[in-house]
Amino acid sequence: MYLSNYRIKNLSIAGLMIAASLTGFSTDAAVNGSSVSTGIRPDKAPDETQRLLQERGYGMFIHFGMNTFIEREWSEGVEPASTYNPTELDCDQWVRVARDAGFRYVLLVTKHHDGFCLWNSGLTDYDVASSGNTTDVVGAVAEACRKYGLKFGVYYSLWDRHEPTYTGKNFNSYVDFMCGQLTELLTNYGDVCELWLDGAWDKPASDWDIPRLYNLVKKYQPNCAFAVNGTIGTSEDDKGGFVEVLPDRMTDDDIFHMRYFPGDVRLWDPKIASRYDHKQYLYGGNSYYLPFEHTICISKEWNWFQKKQPRSVRDIDELEELFYWTTSNGNTLVINIPPDRRGKIMEHEAQCAIALRQRLGIESGKPLPTGGKYLDLEATATSQWDSSGEYSPQRACDGGMQTRWAAKELTPSIEFTLNPDESFDKITIFEYCDVEQLGDFSNRRINRIQKFNIECEKDGSWETIYVSDTPIGDCLTIRLPYSMSVDKIRMNVTSSTAPPSLYEFSVIDTRSEPVYPVVRKPSLRSAEGVSLSMPYSDMALSGSFVGAAVSDKDWYIWCFSPLMCPDGKVHAFCSRWPAAEGMEGWIG
Repeated sequence: MYLSNYRIKNLSIAGLMIAASLTGFSTDAAVNGSSVSTGIRPDKAPDETQRLLQERGYGMFIHFGMNTFIEREWSEGVEPASTYNPTELDCDQWVRVARDAGFRYVLLVTKHHDGFCLWNSGLTDYDVASSGNTTDVVGAVAEACRKYGLKFGVYYSLWDRHEPTYTGKNFNSYVDFMCGQLTELLTNYGDVCELWLDGAWDKPASDWDIPRLYNLVKKYQPNCAFAVNGTIGTSEDDKGGFVEVLPDRMTDDDIFHMRYFPGDVRLWDPKIASRYDHKQYLYGGNSYYLPFEHTICISKEWNWFQKKQPRSVRDIDELEELFYWTTSNGNTLVINIPPDRRGKIMEHEAQCAIALRQRLGIESGKPLPTGGKYLDLEATATSQWDSSGEYSPQRACDGGMQTRWAAKELTPSIEFTLNPDESFDKITIFEYCDVEQLGDFSNRRINRIQKFNIECEKDGSWETIYVSDTPIGDCLTIRLPYSMSVDKIRMNVTSSTAPPSLYEFSVIDTRSEPVYPVVRKPSLRSAEGVSLSMPYSDMALSGSFVGAAVSDKDWYIWCFSPLMCPDGKVHAFCSRWPAAEGMEGWIG
């Protein structure tokens, strides 16, 4: 059933609680500081909600709303509701495209930061019921998901630039308002598989009363995955704002903390988790299992809301490799495909998503395809931007999409050492590009590398296997006609517009299945009195190497001089790192 069309303006706390009670919200069950009565528990494995999320694995994000009609990504909530006016609204088409593209669920933006609601909310008149098209979009998409056999999830912005109680003296009245709206969404549209909350950076974490929101969700939708964007930080004492704990650093268990607790999933839009992503995070002295959900745009220019002028889509090669990367290791991916102001998904974007499914070979009811096994690499280069370690060659093969090797010269070479007993049949390259800002979050990538070649060395003999006189593009995928086993691979840049830089150079055996969790192998190439550099999480630590000791469980390193970290701080201490599996007795 859908809500009746009642309106409440200039909401007082008392009036708001009446409205919330009409939607079935019980204030007795959700109060400030409430404990978590159901849902996530300390564990080392996924619970039922997380298992269902991982089983879905691949979803379509739909950004549609006020911003679609004003050529903006974020707006202030001051445009009249009548500005929203799709002339050919076809929510069935959205979900039909999602089904044909192989997505297993839809994640609909129901309210963005401007506060405009895509359903007929009883708690505001800033919604579709007051607009140029009164269709309840939430209801229409939920119904289409049932029709086409997809799960239905909702995005909801915590930050609301229109609602008066948001900036009122008593912020609890706004939390009441949110609980009322979330109750509408959770009780009137059938099963909801996920609640994706955004905008929490605008307030300290404690202001949002996350336990109250979490309990409300679990009351009405016990298996709904609950997540807040920017989940992980360095501390539980969060004061708001963006905390730059990039997913690349989330490569060890029980190091970082949950900023927003409780929750079922990690979000850090639009970043990419490391291939060595770990799942254990701390809160209140306990360790919680949290998978990571990725969000990317199908648009090459990173626009979340559709614009009048059609935008280019990402290359299929890039989408394919990002799919394999982001849906592996127990993590998930949603790709944003936004409808235009007609209320339809543009044909070229629909075709791209469907072509990706065909490339990947996604089949309904079967596990998502994997991209093969990534081989371990050790890197050296003829040029490095500086001596800090932040741009060292190993950064080009450390499994992270926010770390990179950067050269100082225009025509450098980077060389990778492999295990000669392992074979491969694919190479992928993600280049760091210069970025042209197009305004309002959108941007355009510009390749630096213009010409290059790739050589392989076997038993001391080098052979060229690939030559290109065109830029790498968004992602270069080299598919070999047969498998190769070599000692080394070398990429030679022969022309560039600026010092080359690579996010990731991957060598892959597509015939083998990846094994998770992956343990990152530390790199030690030092002797006594020589500079040491090794990755720990996402930080390169350097100091003078004094000695190492290896036992059957751990290996230890002592640094004679202080350790210098990329955060600009000097740390003088003895350091110990756990041994990687199979590392017993290995020193350098």
